[in-house]
Amino acid sequence: MMRHSVWAPLCLLLLGSGQAFAQSAEQDAGDISEVDKDRLGPLRERIQPVSGHVFLKKSRFEFSPSGALTLKDPFFTKYMLGLALTYHPQETLGIGLKFNYAFPVVAGAAQICTPGSLSVPAGCRAPSMSELDGRAPGQLKLVAGLEGQWAPIYGKISLIAESFVHFDLYAVLGPALVQYAGPSSTGVGSSTQTTVGGNGGVGLRLFLNRWLTLRTELRDLVYVENVQPLPATSLRQQIMFELGLSMFFPTVFSGP
Repeated sequence: MMRHSVWAPLCLLLLGSGQAFAQSAEQDAGDISEVDKDRLGPLRERIQPVSGHVFLKKSRFEFSPSGALTLKDPFFTKYMLGLALTYHPQETLGIGLKFNYAFPVVAGAAQICTPGSLSVPAGCRAPSMSELDGRAPGQLKLVAGLEGQWAPIYGKISLIAESFVHFDLYAVLGPALVQYAGPSSTGVGSSTQTTVGGNGGVGLRLFLNRWLTLRTELRDLVYVENVQPLPATSLRQQIMFELGLSMFFPTVFSGP
């Protein structure tokens, strides 16, 4: 009886010591779970996790000056100056007014070609503005519209080492009022005409601080305009690339 009572505790003590030694040996050999690796690794100590939004739009106004140009137009390239004012009732939703004034110039792809004759060889040349005025479609003057904005994606980009830039991606859609230089009823020159259309697109904001962002957009404007010979019409599509700054007011907000 005495002998069994002495050896039983001793065996339990040796067994517990062996299990502890085995666990220590496995850790020394590198057999650590993925969770432990993430908890103990040096990367977690150097880079703190970033959670939540560092930039909030809800209940703020966005004022945005911008510059834009049209792409892939066969007759005119339009350089535009624009202003937009947007109110964000929710973090992902906004409603705003937008205005762009256009300065059309003859596109580099535009050509006037003449057939050859016995005395004059065939050839092509770049047209002048007066030759296209009122004759070629797409001579925009201004575009104004009401639009809705939806920004479902918010994220961050790693730039250098531990520096991050936060961004959001958004879509816009809405009706537009379009003013353009169309064919004159007299057949000479052009006349200012107004029509309605719609525009939609996608955009990206890069947050520079808590009230200023760099903004870029790609838009598609669709409308119908009069063309020669009247009363013919043509469905026009203008692809526009835009770059601007957005300032948010108030400049401070309660957030993370």
